This record gives sequence, structure tokens and C-alpha cells, in this order.
Amino acid sequence: MFKAAIISKPQKPELATILPELIAWLEGHDYEPLLDPHSAAYLDARKSVQRSDMPPHHPHLVIVLGGDGTLLAAARAFAHSPTPILGVNLGSLGFLTEVPLSDLYTALELWCDNSASIEVRDMIHIELQRAGRTIKHWDALNDIVVSKGAIARMADFSVEIDQQFVAAMRADGIIVSTPTGSTAYNLAADGPIVMPSVNALVVTPVCPHLLTIRPIVVPGESTVTIHIEGVPNLTYLTVDGQEAIELELGDEVRCCRSEHGVRLLRPRRNGLFSVLRSKLSWGER
Repeated sequence: MFKAAIISKPQKPELATILPELIAWLEGHDYEPLLDPHSAAYLDARKSVQRSDMPPHHPHLVIVLGGDGTLLAAARAFAHSPTPILGVNLGSLGFLTEVPLSDLYTALELWCDNSASIEVRDMIHIELQRAGRTIKHWDALNDIVVSKGAIARMADFSVEIDQQFVAAMRADGIIVSTPTGSTAYNLAADGPIVMPSVNALVVTPVCPHLLTIRPIVVPGESTVTIHIEGVPNLTYLTVDGQEAIELELGDEVRCCRSEHGVRLLRPRRNGLFSVLRSKLSWGER
């Protein structure tokens, strides 16, 4: 029997109806459901598996029920796994979870018929260096953000690209994003939209003191290093908007393309521009 992992967004009451129907469909098609704790909470007498413990079970498919944040969490959990992820949108915007709930079973039928396409998205690898050693590392699908805390004062950073000094920056923060993440916080900070197939990283200052400092698109093979040179109060490194760690003066955040990627299941090849027209109302008057 095949296995299908289900990862759900918490506090979505409609899942109490969606999940029993989905589980019945999967079991009827010889799939054993593997539920994360948020999914199992909506069902009685169903065991759960922590998201981080799901990859060793070798599911053939991951079904994400939620929004982009839920998919980002699933992507990090399965970063070292070849398992494809089907993102079903229960949220509002949904750049990554572009499959509407009404198309869930159509998408699953296409998967069973080997008719769906798999789109591989680059991830970013992050290392936090403190006192000359790596104290933590991550792989992220969207972005990392180095930003100041609650006090309304700018922080001081300097940026290197491939060991070449770029500039010292006084700003609210700095974003380093993948092409996939270019439509997330990077877009809100006036960064460029980059097609997912482009081998690149985007470095975007957040509210820089000098208006002449602009976003930079660099080759995907580049290493971007952010030096923490001045902190007004608290400064944080945030990974995919979900994991955060407090930074100290002198810390370095190093970013490069990860050797791992995320495989997204696409029922049809909509393309980036179809998503932008749908989600951002491009071309409407």
C-alpha cells in the first residue's frame, strides 16, 4: 500500500468535513494516510506523526491543506526528501498553494494517472555564524529576513556578495529571497518578481535610509553574507517567516542556494503569470 502524508493548517474548522472525505478517498485508492498532529486533531482515534518525523516513513505524496505558510513548513520538513507536495489553498492569497479545494480530487486523479507535472523549486541554505563557528543552519523555500526589533530605530548591516564588499546599510532590515520567495515579503518591500526557473537570489533592503540603495539580483551560485554591525534593541533572523532567532552584534548570516529543492505537484502548467493575474488582479480595470 502507498502512503500519503497530510499536513493541515491549525484552526481551520472546515477541515472537520474535508479530512474524513479525503481519507476515505485515499484509502479507496490504496493509500495509507499519514496525519500530522493538526490533521489528527480533527479526527477521533487517528494516530499522528510529527511533521519532522514524516520523511522516514517514505510517503509517495504530501498533501498540504492550508495556505502558503503551511506549505512552507511542509517544504522545510521534506527538504531532504524527493516526495512531491500538493498544495491545496484554504487561505486567501496562495501563491504556492494554488490548487483550490474544488480541484483537490481532480489533482489527485491526475497524480494517480501520472498526468500531473512536477515543478522543482530552488531552496536557500542559511548558516548563522557566531564567533567564527556555525551555531545553526536551515534550508528555506521563500526567504530569510534580518530585521530590527520593536523600537523604531534602524539597524546597521553590511553586505558582501562572494566576499566582495557591497555596501554598509542602515535599514529596518534585509531580505534574501529565492525566486519563489520573490512574490512574498520581497514583493511588499518593492523587490523584483523573479520567475521560479531563474537561477538567482534577490537581496532587498527594507526601508533603507539611503534611497539610492536598491534591490540586487545575483547569480544563484553566489554567497550572500550579512554582517550585524549595530543593533538598536533586538535584531532577529527569521526563516520563511516562521522560525526566528535573536542575533548578536558581530553575527554573520550566510546565504547560498541549497543543494536540496522542493518538488511541487502541479495538476496543470498554469505558469507564474497566470498566478499573478489571478492573485494580484493584473490586467483588470
